[in-house]
Amino acid sequence: MRFKRFLIPAMAFMALAVVSCAKTEQKSDEWKLVWSEEFDYDGQADTTVWSRIPKGTPDWCAHMSSDDRLYEMRDGNAVLKGIADSAGTAGPVEYLTGGIFTKGKKAFLGGRLEVRAKLQGARGAWPAIWMLPEPSASEEYGSTQWPYGGEIDIMERLNYDSIAYQTVHSDYTYNKGMNDPVPSRTGVIDPDDYNVYAVEMYPDSVRFFINDTHVNTYPRIEGADAASQFPYYRPMYLMIDMQLGGQWVGRVFPEDLPVEMLVDWVRYYERAE
Repeated sequence: MRFKRFLIPAMAFMALAVVSCAKTEQKSDEWKLVWSEEFDYDGQADTTVWSRIPKGTPDWCAHMSSDDRLYEMRDGNAVLKGIADSAGTAGPVEYLTGGIFTKGKKAFLGGRLEVRAKLQGARGAWPAIWMLPEPSASEEYGSTQWPYGGEIDIMERLNYDSIAYQTVHSDYTYNKGMNDPVPSRTGVIDPDDYNVYAVEMYPDSVRFFINDTHVNTYPRIEGADAASQFPYYRPMYLMIDMQLGGQWVGRVFPEDLPVEMLVDWVRYYERAE
């Protein structure tokens, strides 16, 4: 779980990429598509893969709820919402947010993971696509306690920004405060349309992309304690959530709500033989 952000300034990657709107079955000859979630069905997200994220104490899940008002399947998208709970159905909670994750159901080890999503803006909106270590693999891969198990943030967007943050967290970056290699950079997005957010996970590096434009590579440092500096090559589960408020993004303006995060698809690739 995330408790605070890096104090170093984010470095904007200034190349604006063209967004691909076509649904393709194959990324390239370099990658083989091995699993996808297209959300081309009605009802709720496939419960054999996805669960709704429960409410918790940290900022990122302070308003999470399983309330059906926060979830919708629409036009081939999974729609996650942030709303003002004016009806008071959740007691003292002022806002409600929706999120889904694959925890305990589907994990990803290495490969390339892509998510195509459209993010509505709002003051206090903090949508995110990110990964945490799968608890069931702790015996083989070590602690899943944050930040020791690692965290990969494929996308975080604040308010109405035209950039998105892509970040790694670990004991090395968080507890030891090490910012070399640079663990967080930003890439340009189209704030009014769909963008494709991607991460490639290798035994020696994590590489980030937005609309196929390379944003950052975070390498494993030769000779460093891998458990501290590079815990990322392990089974990780995926989280997609529409968040509101918190120390980093700031206060929520209820007049900007409701706000939506539309997820068109999720695709996972492995290296072609």
